[in-house]
Amino acid sequence: MEVTRIRALRGPNLWSRHTAIEAVIMCQTHERDLRAAPAFEKRLRELFPGVGSLHINKHGGPVSIAHVLESITLALQAQAGCPVTFSRTTPTEIEGTFQVAVQYTEEAVGRLALERAQQLCQAAAEDGSFDLAAVLAELRELDEDERFGPSTGSIVEAALKRGIPFKRLTSGSLVQLGWGSRQRRIQAAEVDGTSAIAESIAQDKDLTKKLLHAAGVPVPSGRPAGDLEDAWVAAQEIGLPVVVKPQDGNQGKGVTVGVTERAHFDAAYQSAAQYGGVMVERYLPGHDFRLLVVGDKLVAAARRDPPLVIGDGVRTVRELVAEVNTDPRRGEGHGTSLTKIRIDAIAEARLAEQGLTPDSTPSKEQRVVLRNNANLSTGGTATDVTDSVHPEVAARAIEAAQTVGLDICGVDVVCETVTRPLEEQSGGIVEVNAAPGLRMHLSPSFGKGRDVGDAVIDHMYPDGGNGRIPIIAVTGTNGKTTTVRLAAHLLKASGLRVGMTNTDGVYVNGRQIDSGDCSGPRSARNVLAHPDVDAAVLETARGGLLREGLAFDRCDVAIVTNLGAGDHLGLNYITTLEDLKVLKRVIVLNVAPTGTAVLNAVDPAVAGMAPYCPGQVTFFAQDGSHPVIAAHRAQGKRVVFVERGDMVCVEGNFTKRLPLARVPLTRKGQIGFQVENAMASVAAAWAMGVSWNAIQKGLATFINDQHGVPGRFNVFDYRGATLIADYGHNPDAIAALVAGVQNMPARRRSVVISGAGDRRDEDIRDQTRILGTAFDDVILYQDACQRGRADGEVLALLRQGLRNAPRVRYVEEIHGEFIAIDSALARLKAGDLCLILIDQVEQALAHIQQRVAEVAPIKPIKRRFAVSKSVHSHRLHGRRSDKASYQQATVRAAFR
Repeated sequence: MEVTRIRALRGPNLWSRHTAIEAVIMCQTHERDLRAAPAFEKRLRELFPGVGSLHINKHGGPVSIAHVLESITLALQAQAGCPVTFSRTTPTEIEGTFQVAVQYTEEAVGRLALERAQQLCQAAAEDGSFDLAAVLAELRELDEDERFGPSTGSIVEAALKRGIPFKRLTSGSLVQLGWGSRQRRIQAAEVDGTSAIAESIAQDKDLTKKLLHAAGVPVPSGRPAGDLEDAWVAAQEIGLPVVVKPQDGNQGKGVTVGVTERAHFDAAYQSAAQYGGVMVERYLPGHDFRLLVVGDKLVAAARRDPPLVIGDGVRTVRELVAEVNTDPRRGEGHGTSLTKIRIDAIAEARLAEQGLTPDSTPSKEQRVVLRNNANLSTGGTATDVTDSVHPEVAARAIEAAQTVGLDICGVDVVCETVTRPLEEQSGGIVEVNAAPGLRMHLSPSFGKGRDVGDAVIDHMYPDGGNGRIPIIAVTGTNGKTTTVRLAAHLLKASGLRVGMTNTDGVYVNGRQIDSGDCSGPRSARNVLAHPDVDAAVLETARGGLLREGLAFDRCDVAIVTNLGAGDHLGLNYITTLEDLKVLKRVIVLNVAPTGTAVLNAVDPAVAGMAPYCPGQVTFFAQDGSHPVIAAHRAQGKRVVFVERGDMVCVEGNFTKRLPLARVPLTRKGQIGFQVENAMASVAAAWAMGVSWNAIQKGLATFINDQHGVPGRFNVFDYRGATLIADYGHNPDAIAALVAGVQNMPARRRSVVISGAGDRRDEDIRDQTRILGTAFDDVILYQDACQRGRADGEVLALLRQGLRNAPRVRYVEEIHGEFIAIDSALARLKAGDLCLILIDQVEQALAHIQQRVAEVAPIKPIKRRFAVSKSVHSHRLHGRRSDKASYQQATVRAAFR
């Protein structure tokens, strides 16, 4: 077995809505049917008893080792505690090669599980060994390291319940909630609305205490100390017992409470000094309470008790601590609800106060306290007391949070009980904490857990919003980029700031922020993370879907323009039109229940996606009498079609007519494929609630030039001839262009074309076969990148497509795109039409624009390429002669 490729699908994908690890597996002949290998299965079950059934192939047929790898990868994650349920193995068209997809919750854990599953398969095949316990422990540890901690996790879970999307910005706790202009950010239990000043104040314990005292909030007396001796002086001034803690600290680090004698004091000072300046303050008797304030509300409260053990008269303190630490709720960090108790210098000092050492044996039922402070991070426990907090105590906690300026605040209170006002019992607020830990409220040791994550989300999104911006996703074979640009233009006309991705780049509110082919999920995520985006229009190409899945969990509108057999079939195991349909409908499957799929009614593969849409469907077609349009319209549902020169939008009794004469993109309705692009865009804007005035304004002002939609039917005038530059590069696109060009008058028609080497042979031949029915002159060129083809191979296929071409009178073959363009321009006369199928979009358009913009009139060039039957035959079936190369050089010289 060989794993030839591994991908992480980070969004809804070809296989499921789950995140998944996808691997391509090549199996040897004897590995393709494991029914003939009972010894392998027997050894595998000995090594991993929890592997589950190995005799089920969901697609029928024999079970291969790829199916076993799938089962093991899933089972290892599940037994490590990961909530995963989905996996799938699918054979490809290549014998013995399979695609395996297995759900993951943390990518690193999914990848490691796959790697360990390979090792287990190898061990079973070779009758080797496999340490299952060690592997599961390794996966659990990695999962704990990778997943959100309890505080961040509770907020993210609350966001997901509200339907708010999230994006992890770092490997830690920095998270974006929502998209675009509606995004917010958190870092653990700290929100983006909290100022750096407020956080700085909270970290300065002395300043915090001064501000609270000035606001009338009860606090213990105390002061910072310059050194150990100054600290002891402060303790004498305040009066023992005292609390020694860092002046700038959190999570109870370096805090020692109830210090009564010098040796213990010195140890406490050294512990606090590790974290900076040291503060000494009066010890308040009573219990330690943590009150959680979110915004202007008290949302949870817990009594924290210090770590302790109960003697049994037999075991030592060290042994009793080890026993307590076996509680599965206790861990090393903050990933579990409790933390393991540590025996360190502070613990030993506290034991000494009780006349004990770690190796002492306490009497039966003796309570042995290992610390005076009760932070969970040092092994303490928590009991929920939310329902018992007196309103006056809650008010003091809220005042403390607001005085410091914290949105989310952990207020530490020491008093006998929270059922009475602090002032009545000499209680006080001892600390105010930014980014407080939430786990004591989520999973207290005793009492009711509180949904504090919900409280944080309610504070961040008080209007009940879900943090989403509208998303239009566009896919198909042809017309995607023009549809994306026009849809974005219509949204912009309605006053929205629009983010857009397509094969030309990434644009935010009209400004290009990235260039190149940006039709994948990475560019889409960049748009959704931009704070100035009110709506997103995202071209969703097949390559990105296969590489990573979608960049979003759901969209408001999904447009599928059309499907064609020339759309990279044969690549990445997408070999048939049915495969392509299943892939492209991923965006339809992930339309929001309140959203809309906009589908081409004329394309059966696209129209057949309608039942898969969770929301509504709008069909579009030029023919209003098409059966799909007619049936949908009869049900009172939305349709868009063309009638008597108007684009007509109908739903039930509602009708809106938009004259195509006022849509420059369509050249008064002459260019059929542009009419379809306009219909799809209008249907999307309609679904988004854009006003008809804005739609009409947007249609009228959308200019299809090299700046607005580069490489998409850009029209130029050149010495009275019409030039059309287009990026069409598959048979369906060529057919649409031919249909459009035939509606435009011309004395003579010529075309300049190359072919993409990564297409199938028949797709390359089909392009010139179609062009040969509509053009008089054909100039073939070989571009710089042949995409894996041998030199001249693409040109040979293009020539084959021109055999028996009914109209072609002249064929020329040139190496170089710009040379080919110049050669075509040299042959043009007024009234001619030339279609240039460009490859390097930006550079080719600039070259054409330069030629068009040349001020000096070009002297007529003597036609050196007299078309005769013999020359035509030579051009059509062979390479250019040396004489033709000389003539081409003469043409180039004429342009200089």
